[in-house]
Amino acid sequence: QVQLVESGGGLVQAGDSLRLSCAASGRTFSTYTMGWFRQAPGKEREFVAVISWSGGTTDYADSVKGRFTISRDNAKNTVYLQMNSLKPEDTAVYYCAATPRTYYSTNYSQIRSYGYWGQGTQVTVSS
Repeated sequence: QVQLVESGGGLVQAGDSLRLSCAASGRTFSTYTMGWFRQAPGKEREFVAVISWSGGTTDYADSVKGRFTISRDNAKNTVYLQMNSLKPEDTAVYYCAATPRTYYSTNYSQIRSYGYWGQGTQVTVSS
């Protein structure tokens, strides 16, 4: 069982940066593939980024590639999402998610691949 709690959201201006954190409980965190998703008002939840259990492999949605960086600290049971050059279209509730399946054995961009979710943190980017 893994419980996830996101933090770090807020209101920023276009071009600013934010770092989201996702703190996980459970001793098996270090073996989980972790993902970030987001959901804007009136839109479906979408994939943002994913990181393998070791942190050695990552992938990103095209819309955030080059601006966002996902990382993890298994000693702290925490995964991060560094968001730079934020745009108004990045406004959404951001969720972290966890799956015990390995990076290459799961369709990590799909919501159904993850069994554990946090409650979300709001990110608002003003123009």
